[in-house]
Amino acid sequence: MIQQLSIKLFIFSIILFGIEISSIAQKAVSSDSNLVQFSGVVLDGSTEQLFPLPYANLFVKTKGMGTYTDFKGFFSIVVEKGDKIEISAVGYKSVVFEIPDSLTENRYSLVQLMTQDTINLPETVVFPWPSKENFKQEFLAMDVSEELQAIAAKNVAKKSLEQMRDEVPWDGNENADYYLRQQARQYYYAGQTPPMNIFSPVAWSQFFKAWKNGDFKKKEK
Repeated sequence: MIQQLSIKLFIFSIILFGIEISSIAQKAVSSDSNLVQFSGVVLDGSTEQLFPLPYANLFVKTKGMGTYTDFKGFFSIVVEKGDKIEISAVGYKSVVFEIPDSLTENRYSLVQLMTQDTINLPETVVFPWPSKENFKQEFLAMDVSEELQAIAAKNVAKKSLEQMRDEVPWDGNENADYYLRQQARQYYYAGQTPPMNIFSPVAWSQFFKAWKNGDFKKKEK
């Protein structure tokens, strides 16, 4: 009961917010009795707990125009009575809604629940050769001369890999992973002083082990 009440309050607040920001458009709509300020919210209704569906597309089929929902699932667009609006989103079943012709007011609100539409594609295996037998023949006939072996050894050498690690820039996944780890570390030590490695026995053990192995002398060379 509490969950349903909170969902209703959430939907009501979004619609109320949309009515307030669309007050300017209402002035233009009021001058034409056939225009309607169509606003509302699109939600993911595939589960018991409703979530706003951001960036869902709203296409006015009779006009060839449209809009999309914001991050909270809210939308607002000026249409005409009798227009058909197609609401679609990736991974969800499309819905077509028609603005009633019998409206007496110049505004109309809608809460649209979208259901997921999952399509399982058949498994596809891509091979660079027509068959396994052909791959076996090509693999056995592959040129493994000393020159190619030297090039391969150079590419996987420790020095080459370290150079690539230092010079090749991070991609989006690596940057996002680093940012999330830094943020998680700040949250973990929120309200307290983070520990210093100088007091870590593990760090001291690694230091003495590297010192005995002569790693620091190797670095000086």
